[in-house]
Amino acid sequence: MLFPRHAVPGPRSAPDPRHRPGRRCGHSRHSRHTVPAAVAVATAAAVALSGCVKAADRPGAVKNGRLDVVAGFYPFAYLAERVGGAHVDVLNLTKPGAEPHDLELTPSQVAAVGNADLALYEKGLQPLVDTAIGQEKPKAALDAAGVVHLENHGDLGEGNGHDADPHVWLDPVDFGKLADAVSGKLQQIDPAHAADYRANQAALDADLAALDADYRAGLASCQRKAIVTSHAAFGYLAERYGLTQIPISGLSPEEEPSASHLAKIQDLIKTEGVTTVFFEALASPKTARTLAADTGTKAAVLDPIEGVRDPSKQDYLSVMRDNLAALRTALGCA
Repeated sequence: MLFPRHAVPGPRSAPDPRHRPGRRCGHSRHSRHTVPAAVAVATAAAVALSGCVKAADRPGAVKNGRLDVVAGFYPFAYLAERVGGAHVDVLNLTKPGAEPHDLELTPSQVAAVGNADLALYEKGLQPLVDTAIGQEKPKAALDAAGVVHLENHGDLGEGNGHDADPHVWLDPVDFGKLADAVSGKLQQIDPAHAADYRANQAALDADLAALDADYRAGLASCQRKAIVTSHAAFGYLAERYGLTQIPISGLSPEEEPSASHLAKIQDLIKTEGVTTVFFEALASPKTARTLAADTGTKAAVLDPIEGVRDPSKQDYLSVMRDNLAALRTALGCA
């Protein structure tokens, strides 16, 4: 190999701090550099929710004997639903089909964080969620970064290369560790239903073990090991199953690769015999498709599962298996 496993040299940009405007009751806008102030504004607005949200719709207005759980984005919402089962009401702060890095909280979402029995998040991935949890102080919180050791998969060759890769859910083994931690938290908060949480956790653990076995078997005998991805989201998956990640962009899908970096990737595509350039469901495919066209390779989806467009038709397990099928085709696996 010309370069270390999991990453290829190139330019490294600072994470893009831009946030798309979210729904709000008023018309004020905030600077991308004033995250705490943004949440403070939303917090103040949450006090006057009667003008925006009906009383019956306010978070915590009706408990129904269930715990209120808020999740920063889809993978954590999935864990809460699978482990919590009938004993939890789960609010995913990131809408289906939205990019979680771009999340901007509404006043009602900030209020939901404050009223939550449990908040699930990953510190550093969604700064506005971090700030809301720090200011609103839900009854309990679980930071995924405190459960699974984060590694540095996002350096593209310039800068210090100290960014921690947050995409731990793409490794079924690490995701199982998070499931166990969620179960433990729910049992602490609601010991009356501890047996149910343990049973739900066991069922999810079995599903994740089967998924891990499918990946190990499915990727055991392949003609190629290098995968070109739109951004550096697949480091944990690559490390678990012996693949080499060649990311077009760094840890943020908004990073723009330089011409010299793209030229290096084009060279690697030739030397590694890469047949497919992967793009994502929730991010622009333009650069990946252009690279594929320039190199005579195919373009296909490899989903980082930061969200799903239709939770009624997809879930974590189904998308992970779609990813496995895409990898097997691209890598020429037997």
